[in-house]
Amino acid sequence: MGKREERQADMEPLKSGGSVRHSRARSGDTVHASVLVVLLIGVWCAQALEVSVGKVHFVEVMNGSTVLLPCTYSSCIGIKNLYFSWRYNDNGTMRMLCNGTIPAEGVDPRSNTYNPRVEFVGSSKSSNISILLWNVTFEDEGEYTCFARNPKEKNRNHSAVFTLFVVDEIKEVDNTLTVIILSVVGGIIGLIILVMILKALILFILGKVQNKNKECLVSSSGIDNTENGLTGSKADNKASPKA
Repeated sequence: MGKREERQADMEPLKSGGSVRHSRARSGDTVHASVLVVLLIGVWCAQALEVSVGKVHFVEVMNGSTVLLPCTYSSCIGIKNLYFSWRYNDNGTMRMLCNGTIPAEGVDPRSNTYNPRVEFVGSSKSSNISILLWNVTFEDEGEYTCFARNPKEKNRNHSAVFTLFVVDEIKEVDNTLTVIILSVVGGIIGLIILVMILKALILFILGKVQNKNKECLVSSSGIDNTENGLTGSKADNKASPKA
């Protein structure tokens, strides 16, 4: 009995170690599965429909003018029976201005307008669902929501808000200070370029003068050596008969 108890005691650490390794393996599989789910969600979100009203989400227009309310959509997985609409936020009440559907990519939208001053000007070929608002009044000022829903994404909703400001006249921006600053900066840059050109020209002229001086020195030294050689030879010739 004593030996059996000793063997069982020796086996218990092995069993506990195996269970620890098994639990670690299961936890590792769980982590991998979680990472895979996150990646799939990220890919799905990247392929989801996107609605945009442009980089600038507002515009200021004059009373009585016509304004374009821009909106475009994009989707990596394509569209089918895409539903879209434009609504105006009238003090908390969302008033329908326009809606419609796009059966498929490249197919002309079927649109409806609910305001005589609203015109749908979008096109599925350019993924555009913009509208025109004619004869703008001060009552038109506010937020306009462009909405889209793609059944291929299990009818997920997407929207973007565009703000309209209506004024009596467009204020002219005084750019005098900007023009002065640009003129000063341009003058300084021009002066620097002129100085650099003059410096390069002066260095070029000095280099030419130095090279010419060197050539003169070399030629003059050669002439002196020649004269000295001729004088010496004549002296030798005169002295030879006496010898």
